Amino acid sequence: MAGAGARMGLLAVLAGGAAAAAGAAAGVATGRRGARDRPGGLAGAVGRTPLVELPSLSRATGRQIWAKCEHLNATNSVKDRAALGMLRAAEAAGRLGGEGGARGVVEATGGNTGIALAQHCAARGYDVTIVVPSNVSTEKIDQMRTFGAEVVLAPGGVPFADPRHYFPTAQRLAGERGLVFLNQFDNDANFRAHFEGTGPEIWQQMEGKVDAFVAAAGTGGTFAGVSSFLKERREAVRCVLADCPGSGLKAYVETGEFRGSGEGTLQEGIGIGRLTQNFAKAKADAAVFVSDAEALAMAFHLLRHEGLFVGPSAALNVAAAVKAARDLPEGAAVVTVLCDAGERYARKVYTKRWRAREEAAAARRGADDALAFLAPPSGGVGEG
Repeated sequence: MAGAGARMGLLAVLAGGAAAAAGAAAGVATGRRGARDRPGGLAGAVGRTPLVELPSLSRATGRQIWAKCEHLNATNSVKDRAALGMLRAAEAAGRLGGEGGARGVVEATGGNTGIALAQHCAARGYDVTIVVPSNVSTEKIDQMRTFGAEVVLAPGGVPFADPRHYFPTAQRLAGERGLVFLNQFDNDANFRAHFEGTGPEIWQQMEGKVDAFVAAAGTGGTFAGVSSFLKERREAVRCVLADCPGSGLKAYVETGEFRGSGEGTLQEGIGIGRLTQNFAKAKADAAVFVSDAEALAMAFHLLRHEGLFVGPSAALNVAAAVKAARDLPEGAAVVTVLCDAGERYARKVYTKRWRAREEAAAARRGADDALAFLAPPSGGVGEG
């Protein structure tokens, strides 16, 4: 079974026995194939990430809560897939590298795509300029610069139509410098990376036993690619968008119109107020809202009960998966995505003060009410 294989495979990896893990999981828990199937260099460490059950949440909900460990990719986030896919697509089209292609790329990002591009461009010999909003964590900016990227800070919180926004700023710089603007928001290679990679891996690792997929969206590549693939395999798979404060995506899924509250959020790289070409391909059945407080409390729960230190958006995904699971039959299997690792938010979010606050809140709730920090459902997944 997928659950037994995942647990055995994960234990073997943690013990340092990669060969034993491959045998125990039989290629299901990790999605790994033989080494000859992998490309060389850094690109060979992208994809085929483990899929693990989260036992504490499965017990608490009576449903199976599974997490795709995308924080274990080569550059420690789900954005490895999109970054590598977009670079390969630009190379194949003759726009990047070779005799007639540009010498480098420009991208607008909330950080993780920038980190992935900085590392993959270093490995492939390209220059890279990353434009980020000024509210991105210092850890992300430092990491991009470590790998040789030029980081340009744009004002945070300005509307998309403002020419100072990080997206039009990146577009302008690419034109001025003769570089390739990758545009992860509308680049089909982003969608394809998940339709052809992440989605099939989940289906294989779960042996086709997937009842729901839950994830947030920024560019829309992950959610659209995975939801489209799963729906092709089994139309009944429920695909639920997870959304954060200030975003208009939940309203769009439910009404067809973008209506954001305009409030701020600690989240980076998810939630958006316009329809990207990637999200336009998404197959969303419903949407669920997760507050910043719920996401932070879930991050602490994962740290304390699962030994997982993940970023705020990954915690939001897991919280949304729990909310969505409540509307499914007992024993249903829900899959979500751990987008990135918590180390990238150590100074911005995961401070000693945060830990002390969550320790106190957990103590007040007690062991019998471990998920009390999640607001109870109020009439369906879409109204979460």
